[in-house]
Amino acid sequence: MDGLTFFQNSAGKWRSQRTTHHLPFRRAESGGSEIRVESLDKNNPKIKEICEMHKFDPENSVGGSYVAWDGSMAWDKENESHKGETVFALIPEPNNPREGKLLRERGYAEIVPVAGEYYLDHDDALVLTTEYETMTIHERFWFVSDDVRLRTSTVQRFGGFNTATFCIEVREKSEDEKTTQPNLDSLLDSPAITGW
Repeated sequence: MDGLTFFQNSAGKWRSQRTTHHLPFRRAESGGSEIRVESLDKNNPKIKEICEMHKFDPENSVGGSYVAWDGSMAWDKENESHKGETVFALIPEPNNPREGKLLRERGYAEIVPVAGEYYLDHDDALVLTTEYETMTIHERFWFVSDDVRLRTSTVQRFGGFNTATFCIEVREKSEDEKTTQPNLDSLLDSPAITGW
């Protein structure tokens, strides 16, 4: 497994259920989102554009992904939106495809171009660290099965406002595939997930 393979395995439509713990307030908030991931090869113009935006040679990229999301959280105010899209470009280390830079045109926490550091750990989970101007985000993504992915993240803000999040993401199936696969919808409705 390398970084590009991990992102290729993530292609498709996903439903995500998350619980975010706002540590200073000792409160938890639940929410959900729909996520769409498309694989992009290294010759895609979007990959080239992201590399040049971050001043990397596009020839050093192996490809990446286009990701779009639309979600909501329990504490949202009226008209608050958790909708967006971004492009990832992967620049692996020359001698190790299991680690490198992940370039984005837009971050999740701040809407600015951002570059993170990724590596695959001994369990083939993708670990990503992203430094923003006002915070640091550590994320870990791993597959429980081909169609179930888990994600944890911690946000450390400069000023002490920290959060921790757990997500379970289930790949949506076509009608034909649903008849041959076990029903995973119950995973998203489990009290154990939203009460974690």
